[in-house]
Parts: sequence; structure tokens; C-alpha cells
Amino acid sequence: MSKLSTQVHLRPFYEDDLCALWEMSAKEENPEWKKWDAPYYPYKPQTLEKFLSNKDRYLRKENLYGIEIDDELVGMVSYYWEHEPSLWLEMGIVIFKPEYWSGGYGTEAIKQWVNRLFKKMPLVRVGFTTWSGNNRMIRVGEKLGMTMEARIRKVRYYEGEYYDSIRMGILREEWEALKI
Repeated sequence: MSKLSTQVHLRPFYEDDLCALWEMSAKEENPEWKKWDAPYYPYKPQTLEKFLSNKDRYLRKENLYGIEIDDELVGMVSYYWEHEPSLWLEMGIVIFKPEYWSGGYGTEAIKQWVNRLFKKMPLVRVGFTTWSGNNRMIRVGEKLGMTMEARIRKVRYYEGEYYDSIRMGILREEWEALKI
């Protein structure tokens, strides 16, 4: 087992996580992480009270897990159904703390999440959608053997410039053949 896989741990959110999660994800006016996580969608900070009033969004959810690195909560992974009857699932990741970017932690977290999704559900494919301005996320997909399945040109507008929407995915048989 690699050193990274022992440092990166996925787990459900607990009530005790909520204040730290709020500080990382919803407290700041212009958080650094939002510049990479679909920045073309509106973001508005929340008060702690407002955030806690929606705590059920985070607790006891199979589709939303926290990312811990060396026992510190730093982000989350998630999935949603694009079309549940055909088992078309899309996943996502956000590491809120910039000091954990570009160190392989996101790749390891996604690897663990994909393994979990394929283990827990009869999925044929797992994928994610990002934008061409997020080169780190595209690189994660490439490192994990994903295929760029779609590039919809110039549909994401951010800071006066158009970017492409990028959809990447991997089939179960491709993932299992990689043995990662």
C-alpha cells in the first residue's frame, strides 16, 4: 500500500465535522477552491447558523463523504445520478485547502471513491464533468485511466473568457483491468 493511500481516508461526515466544514466551504466571501470548482456557477457564503440548518445535507449520506488527510478533514467526494434508471452516475471532488492541491491527494481520493462506487453498486461506468480551465482535474482523470468522452466547446464563461466543458469517464472493465 502506498504512503498516500494510508494518509488519505474517505469517511461519512459526522456532526462534529460541521463547523470545520463550514469554515472551509461556506464561510469565506471568495474562497480559493471556488476558482477551480465550477466558478461560473454562483457562490454565496453562509452564516454558520444557515449552514447548520441544512446539516442533513451532509450527515449519513452515501453519496457524500469527507476526505481526511492525516486525520484532518480537507474536502469531500460526492456522486449524483445523471440518470438513475440506466445507472449513469457522475462523481465530484473538492479539496478545500490549497496546501493539499497538487500532491496526489485528490488522485488518491478519487481512486478510493471509484473503487467504492464500483464495489457498492452495479455500475457500468463512473465519470465526472469539469471545465477546461481546471487542468489539475483533467490530469487526475488521465492518471486514473479515464477517457475524455466529451468536450463541449466554449460553453463555460468565466472572467470574460469561454472554456470547454469536459466529461471524463471509465468503464468497470477498464477500471478492473488497471488493478489500481
